[in-house]
Amino acid sequence: MDTASIPKLELIQVADVVAREKGIEREEVIEAMEQAIQKAGRSKYGPDHDIRAVIDRRTGEIWLKRCTTVVEEVEDEITEISLEQAKKLDPTLEVGSVMEEPLPPIDFGRIAAQTAKQVIVQKVRDAERQRQYQEFKDRAGEVINGVVKRVEYGNVTVDLSRAEAVLRRDRLLPRETFRQGDRIRAYIEDVREEPRGPQIFLSRTHPEFMKELFKQEVPEVYDGIIEIKSVARDPGSRAKIAVISYDSSIDPVGACVGMRGSRVQAVVGELQGEKIDIIPWSEDPATFVVNALAPAEVSKVVLDEDAGRIEVVVPDEQLSLAIGRRGQNVRLASMLTGWDIDILTEQEESDRRKEEFRVRSEIFIDQLDIDDVIAGLLVAEGFASVEEIAYTPLEDLGAIEGFDEAIGEELQNRALAAVEAEQERLESRRQELGIQDDLLTAEGLTLQMAVALGENGVKTLDDLADLASDELREYLPTAGLDEDQANAIIMAARAHWFADDESGEGAGGEEADDGAGTETAG
Repeated sequence: MDTASIPKLELIQVADVVAREKGIEREEVIEAMEQAIQKAGRSKYGPDHDIRAVIDRRTGEIWLKRCTTVVEEVEDEITEISLEQAKKLDPTLEVGSVMEEPLPPIDFGRIAAQTAKQVIVQKVRDAERQRQYQEFKDRAGEVINGVVKRVEYGNVTVDLSRAEAVLRRDRLLPRETFRQGDRIRAYIEDVREEPRGPQIFLSRTHPEFMKELFKQEVPEVYDGIIEIKSVARDPGSRAKIAVISYDSSIDPVGACVGMRGSRVQAVVGELQGEKIDIIPWSEDPATFVVNALAPAEVSKVVLDEDAGRIEVVVPDEQLSLAIGRRGQNVRLASMLTGWDIDILTEQEESDRRKEEFRVRSEIFIDQLDIDDVIAGLLVAEGFASVEEIAYTPLEDLGAIEGFDEAIGEELQNRALAAVEAEQERLESRRQELGIQDDLLTAEGLTLQMAVALGENGVKTLDDLADLASDELREYLPTAGLDEDQANAIIMAARAHWFADDESGEGAGGEEADDGAGTETAG
């Protein structure tokens, strides 16, 4: 096929049609055509030649030219020309200039035409993918409507009219099926550029999908008067959302439920009957957790802020309701609030308190040589250890009901003696185990903890520094360390390593090595 036989304007018209159909720029289509003609030109004149094609954007006329670069010394005779030869052809040329030599229009053979077509198709496809990525890259987090194009192994390909998206099987609700042609609404979870082109990933199980659905159904949420603070879902089964109103005259729960439940039912219908609990959000963690455990009633809450745990006491008959089927209610409440929730019945809590009371009383009876009545008074007053009694101000001990100053003084003297005896025992045990003095310098470590570590083979600061946080917590079960506290102790133990490195750098390489080796050996 001769380029001269193509009506020149037809080339421009084809570019216009392709650009309009694919939703890409006309210039990108024409550039793809130019590259196709260049490729055909190289197959005729040789692949090493720098062949360039230019299509006139107005008339559609094609110019073909061979380009050579002007250089001082020619290394490649095909793509380079010496300055001396170039000056003979055009005196204005300098080193680095590109000399263009016009070529006659080429005859497209069947192979060349097919190659050109493939290049154009590929370039147009690449441009279309880039357009899709640019259009959707900032739309992650939106809810979008589409039509099911095909279903393969449970994965749904969705036609979004200007792009295709994938809804994987694990992002569909349980027991949810779609057929070709079905309309579908989903959340754009992610848009990624991959080797095979941009991929748009959808989800119907994402917590944000529920939030966006409420935004569409509840005008107050859309306007920002009501905010959905958090969402927890067991997709297709049950969900909890926490809401707050910034207008005191509007009830956030009532607004989300709607007249006779119309608003929440619209969301439930979209999510295949997923049961939704709407609860009021609270800044107070205890109140929020109590609300989140609805419909179960809570009689008492105990917070442990350091461990991020919350202990909830419920009436015996409310236990199964608070936990929910297969632990669903407490699991969703935990996800919603961000707290680890432990649920106890009133009977379990009572039994545990009695056991704690008995154990503490026995410690006081044994170590202070007192009767069970006085021990019981100390436990009831909140004392948990002999150390607390030893270092509590004397007037506080004397002020306990049933005590006077003399009893308080005697108790404190016995407590101090018990603490001293325990310290002597621990020190003796430390020496027996061969625990080094440097271990006792570790920040956050007590003598009791050091002895417990020594019994597990940790006898120096370097031994401690070599531990992982879970090992440290395993060796010190009674210390009640969380992961952050264990990591802090280990990092403090490693501090001298970095100090050695810094001093070693200043002292010179060989001396630094000797010093480090000596210390480790010691």
